[in-house]
This record gives sequence, C-alpha cells and structure tokens, in this order.
Amino acid sequence: MKASKIAYKPVGMALGMAAGLAAGALFKRTWKVLAHEDDAPDATDENRSWPEVLLAATLQGAIFATVKAAVYRAGAVGVRGLTGTWPG
Repeated sequence: MKASKIAYKPVGMALGMAAGLAAGALFKRTWKVLAHEDDAPDATDENRSWPEVLLAATLQGAIFATVKAAVYRAGAVGVRGLTGTWPG
C-alpha cells in the first residue's frame, strides 16, 4: 500500500465528518433562504406536497455531494503536497 494512501485514510475519515457537518449547515441555510422556513419537509409529513418534498431532497443531495467532493478533493491535494504522490 502506498504511503500516500495510508496517510490519506485518517484524513479522509476526518474530512468525511467535517463535510457532513458543513453540508448539513449549508443545506439548512439554503432551505431557509429559498423556502422562508426553518425546517425542510420530511418525506412522511402529510402536510407537505410531493414537489416540496422532492425539491428538498434533490437540493439536499446536490449540496451533500458537492461539499463531499470538494472536501475530499482538497484533502487529496493536501496529501499529495505532503507526500508527493496522489492518494488512491
């Protein structure tokens, strides 16, 4: 196993947790601005429409995927800077 891959494992785990927290906060803030509500609809909330629930889920998924990719990419670049090789 390459040294960069070994070095990246704990970094990747920490980055994953940080990405989840950051994405959750960003989604909550984004939903509040777009919908003028504090909480996004739950899929089982009978008082919410299909379009509301699906829009919230789509937006949440897009934000989580984007933040995760950005954070992992930055981590990989950092590991390459430290070890000289790309993790993976």
